[in-house]
Amino acid sequence: MNIAIDGNEANVGQKVGVSVYTYELLNYFQKKATKDLRFTVFLRTKPGKHMPSQTNYFSYRVVYGPFAWSQFFLPLRLICEYLFGTRYGVFFSPAHYAPRLLPCNSVVTIHDLSYIHYPSEFLKKDLYQLTHWTRYSIQNAKSVIAVSQATKKDVIQEYALDGSMVHVIYNGYSHDKGTQSSEAQWKPYILYVGTIQPRKNIKTLVDAFSTFNKMHPEFRLMIAGKKGWMYEDTLSYIKTSSAAQSIQLLGFIDDIKKNELYKNAFCTVLPSFYEGFGLPMLEAMSNGCPVLASQSSSLPEVGGDAAIYFDPNSSQVLLTKLEQLYTNHQLRSSKVKQGFMQVNHFSWELCGKQTLDVLLQNAS
Repeated sequence: MNIAIDGNEANVGQKVGVSVYTYELLNYFQKKATKDLRFTVFLRTKPGKHMPSQTNYFSYRVVYGPFAWSQFFLPLRLICEYLFGTRYGVFFSPAHYAPRLLPCNSVVTIHDLSYIHYPSEFLKKDLYQLTHWTRYSIQNAKSVIAVSQATKKDVIQEYALDGSMVHVIYNGYSHDKGTQSSEAQWKPYILYVGTIQPRKNIKTLVDAFSTFNKMHPEFRLMIAGKKGWMYEDTLSYIKTSSAAQSIQLLGFIDDIKKNELYKNAFCTVLPSFYEGFGLPMLEAMSNGCPVLASQSSSLPEVGGDAAIYFDPNSSQVLLTKLEQLYTNHQLRSSKVKQGFMQVNHFSWELCGKQTLDVLLQNAS
């Protein structure tokens, strides 16, 4: 059995979201590769040094192509290999786009349908690809993997799929990255970790913090994450906020710095209108940091009882929750303990095993 994989999302320097997902799965597959179970990872460019090492049974194939890589250059290569005798049992696309005209079955992972719910937040080119290429990939897949029940529900409703065709496999979390100690004394700052783009709803957080900062001027708001689609309006909103002097933009940060921020933060806030999964919840909880999250999409599903939830449309409600956490030390302590327990439900080992099971079940 030889499984083909699109590994491009992992072959980047700054890994977030889908890139982390793809990278962790490649690590798992590399460890499971044997003479009878081979993996061939297709890339646009040579694999970076951070990528899992090649072995006799886990290898990379570089297919160059300046445009429409997954829709033209990759399928052309796969068809040529098929004609010359190379057979793949299944092709796995970890991020929405499967190749056209595949000579084998395919499985595709769908992380969210934000392009359906918030189309105005995407560039025209990206929106076209997400809309049309994702539809083709789903409609021609043997099975679909969704990263949450919320995403599965969206996929079934939007693409009229049979529910048995969609498998929910949660993202994992590397527990060794966190520092599970609830004894650390927090510092007076609120933390946001994520991409800066409209649907992340950072404006509501800024509004709530502006009022909170007037009552507690020692507090700062730390915003960590790279710039995403249409970030300019959010940055402008931050700069004109009454609390602008107390808001710090950190940009993209590595895992070491990120975990230090989580460990010392008063709390982490995820105000997003829509998330396919919400990995920062687990990152924060693993570091003993209480989480305030919006009552939307997959976040309550991932956070369970360990998070404090609020209406993402109301900065006043978020302000109230922040004040409750500030004044109620028992509440903060209980959420820290619940967070450690909640994180234990997720692992990349489990995610990898369940994903591989789906791939083997759908191999031709």
